[in-house]
Amino acid sequence: MKTIVVYKSKTGFVRNYAEWIAEELSADIFEVSKVNINMLTTYDTVVYGGSLHAVGIIGVKFITKNIDKLKTKRLVVFASGASPSSEKVIKEVRNKNFTLDQQKHIEFFYLRGGFNYNKLPPFDKMLMTLLGWKIKIKKKQKKELIPDEIGMLDFLENPVDFTKKENIDEIVSYINS
Repeated sequence: MKTIVVYKSKTGFVRNYAEWIAEELSADIFEVSKVNINMLTTYDTVVYGGSLHAVGIIGVKFITKNIDKLKTKRLVVFASGASPSSEKVIKEVRNKNFTLDQQKHIEFFYLRGGFNYNKLPPFDKMLMTLLGWKIKIKKKQKKELIPDEIGMLDFLENPVDFTKKENIDEIVSYINS
């Protein structure tokens, strides 16, 4: 079975997962800007990985806008974010990024990645700085912070990397089944 792994990564966490998946599956691998839909139609399995930004999977529109040409393929999408995996997170990401019809054709996985403020592009740094200020103001006002807000304050100052090669095992098993 011929497999391709396509990814979009801002800070390297998704790229790491994409490289590990491609290695395990002996698949071709490309950054999304280097592929076109005609390339993908020559593969049996298409894996797309993107980092999360406000629950949106970066670059996944490349897959969703071409879903009609990919319906006959084994189609896997994974997203990577700093939040721990939970059924709530997975459902929210799936429903935000894919219509119910698209969900019938896409097997979705969430892989915990990491966060490194220093590797973000300037615009994203600005957005994260504003978010940090908002959370700090909330904290100064003695309002209760949710766990994600507490984690975000820490992540802004201390980069974290939760990637582990074994996190891809479920994806690899699914594709090999």
